[in-house]
Amino acid sequence: MKRVADAGEPGPWPASRPSRSRTVTPGVAPLWQRAPRFAVVHIVAVIAGGLALDAAFGWPGQHAATLWACAVWAYLYRAGGAAERRSLILCMLIAGAGEIGLSLVWGVYDYRFGNLPLFVPPGHALLMTLGVIIAARVPLHATVRGVTLLAAVWALWAWVGDADRFGALLFLLFAGCLAFGRDRALYSVMFVLALAMELYGTALGSWTWRPEVPGLALSAANPPFAAGAFYAMLDLLVLAALAARWPATLPVAAPVRSE
Repeated sequence: MKRVADAGEPGPWPASRPSRSRTVTPGVAPLWQRAPRFAVVHIVAVIAGGLALDAAFGWPGQHAATLWACAVWAYLYRAGGAAERRSLILCMLIAGAGEIGLSLVWGVYDYRFGNLPLFVPPGHALLMTLGVIIAARVPLHATVRGVTLLAAVWALWAWVGDADRFGALLFLLFAGCLAFGRDRALYSVMFVLALAMELYGTALGSWTWRPEVPGLALSAANPPFAAGAFYAMLDLLVLAALAARWPATLPVAAPVRSE
């Protein structure tokens, strides 16, 4: 009987479409089990390079970043199977709606030109794809426990010191994703990836979080340390929509194993 690979075990990344016969490691999103070749390189390059273009060249750079992000999105769409393609579309649509609500309506953060850059929705789908690929290759329990413990300690400090109370509340959202979602490795990896991207993007000035959350009078850092909670919730919604609407497209789940 074919052995199920451990979540922290590296594996080959050939350019191949998913197979319905493969099994899935518990706690890991059942997507991109056989990631297309160079997917990680393309995603990291477009996120880092696209934000740098936006920061360095203004509107022309923003348009170039949009074209680049859409090209990588299309590359992944072509390489993926039915579930992967639907996840890319769903993530882009849900992320777009979330960005409109958080930035343009609520005003929690503002982009450089006061707009919603067109590279942002596909960029969310690319970051989710990166998170799924990485989450399948890290130790499940160690990753979840390590990220949660460090984030909990920081949340306590941020709330008591009034340095980032909005971030502390977002940590509770992240904890909720861990408690009620099944893809805990993905949410933990996304928490870290999102924080890294937020630090990079705000340092470049591509967007800025307001020091006080409108309507809540809560302090917020730039960025809030738990901004990744929004990304975890996004991924939870995408996977829940996939499971509810197209359950037959997802891989067969493996039996739960102890580590």
